[in-house]
Order: sequence, then C-alpha cells, then structure tokens
Amino acid sequence: MAAPNEITVSQLLRLIGTPVCPAIVDISIDPDFAEDPFFIPGAFRHPHTDFPGLVERLDGEACVVVCQKGIKLSQGMAALLRSKGIQAEFLQGGNYGWRAHEGSPRVPAKIIPNDVDGRTLWVTRHRPKIDRIACPWLIRRFVDRQANFLFVSPAEVTGVAERYGAVPFDVENTFWSHRGDTCTFDTMLEEFGLRTPALDRLAQVVRAADTNRHGDAPEAAGLLALSVGLSRQYKNDLDQLEAGMAMYDALYRWARDGQGEGHDWPGGKG
Repeated sequence: MAAPNEITVSQLLRLIGTPVCPAIVDISIDPDFAEDPFFIPGAFRHPHTDFPGLVERLDGEACVVVCQKGIKLSQGMAALLRSKGIQAEFLQGGNYGWRAHEGSPRVPAKIIPNDVDGRTLWVTRHRPKIDRIACPWLIRRFVDRQANFLFVSPAEVTGVAERYGAVPFDVENTFWSHRGDTCTFDTMLEEFGLRTPALDRLAQVVRAADTNRHGDAPEAAGLLALSVGLSRQYKNDLDQLEAGMAMYDALYRWARDGQGEGHDWPGGKG
C-alpha cells in the first residue's frame, strides 16, 4: 500500500512545468550526488542535516523531498516537515526511480549557473517580446523557480553581467543565444536536457514566431500578436514577464496535451 505522503514519478511528471508544481528538494548525500550529478527539473539541493534551514527556505510552501532511493532520508525529512505543518511528500524510488522512468528529463548540475544570493541571476535586453519571455518561463518552471531576471539596454547587457555576476542570454556572441536557425529557447532545451515532446512542440512555435517563419507553425502568428500586445500593455518589463508566465503556462498545457483539440460553431462540432 502506498504511503499517504508518497508521490510517484508519473504524478510528479504531470506537475513539473506547471504553476502548481511543489518545490522539489534533493537531499541526496554528497557522494551519491557526485556519482550521478543530475537534477529532476526544478529541483534544488539542500543538506538533510539542516532541517531548520529547509523549513525557513520553504516558508510554508508544499514540497516533494527526493533522495537517492526514496527510503530513509526522504521519508524521514518529509515526515519532519509535515510535523511542522508543511505539506511534504517523498518521491517513490527517489532519483533511481526517476532515472529509470522512460521520458523523465534530467538537468545536468554542471550547466546550471552559480547562485547569486541564493538564486540564479540572468540579464538580457529590455522590452522583451518572444524569446526573452519564453526563456525566463522555461528557467522558472524547469530549472530554478526562484530565478531573477534583469532587463537592461542592449549596450549594457555585457557590462551588467560582469558587474553583478548575471548570466547574459538572448544577445549575440554569448553561450545562451541563437545557434544557426534556432533560437535561445532551443539552446536552453538542449543544454538543460529538457528535450521532451511537449517542450519540443512548444519550441517549434517559439522559434517560428521569434524568427519570423510563421509557415513553420500555424500558432506562431498568434504568439507574435500576443507578445507584441503584452509589450505594448506593460511599461515595466518585470510586470510583462509575470503576465507572460501565465501565457506560456497555457501554451505549455496546449503543447503537452491539448494540441488535438479544435473549436467550431455551433457547439458540439469541435
């Protein structure tokens, strides 16, 4: 019988990438993580010996606790967190179970930038449209839910990155940028190991809209229209990003399990 505070790999897979996904806490011991240095998308590491620090870091947020095998470390931590009123579950099978499950993406730890004050820090050109909203959405939903983004004038991106330890993206001659005929969103999918059918489908739309090749995806023109509308609606780029997060949440659900649905009039025909 499954434990009441247990979550399966399949159940967690359905939550990752959505705004209702709980925090994912990897408390694997250092030797185990060094042997297999990959993250479940969106997970962060925290030592199992620092229970008070984890309680403070979660700040009441629901979480899934992960260890190597899903046995004593994660089950014990989940129980401790629940004793503090935090909705905590442990992942059935732990990282081993995740790794064995077909289609479960894994993010290489070495590709994630160093934290700045506890979160990754990114910088790009101001007045974003498509790639510069899609990429932050991807990072927050699949890499670092607490990631911070700076929008500055194009000429100052490199200087700001150097001064503040930020990672530049979607600017020329940087690692996180367009490659060939693909866009920065594609680069991030590749480097973060996030090639899934749903994200690849979404990438096709982002790429077509961002590179003005609307014939590659019929949805691209709509994405461009919405992106331009958001940029005209919001003067503050961070407010625009928050609004764009909801838009890409919806696009992701369409790409994952809604692309076959149509609509017609009168009702009942689509």
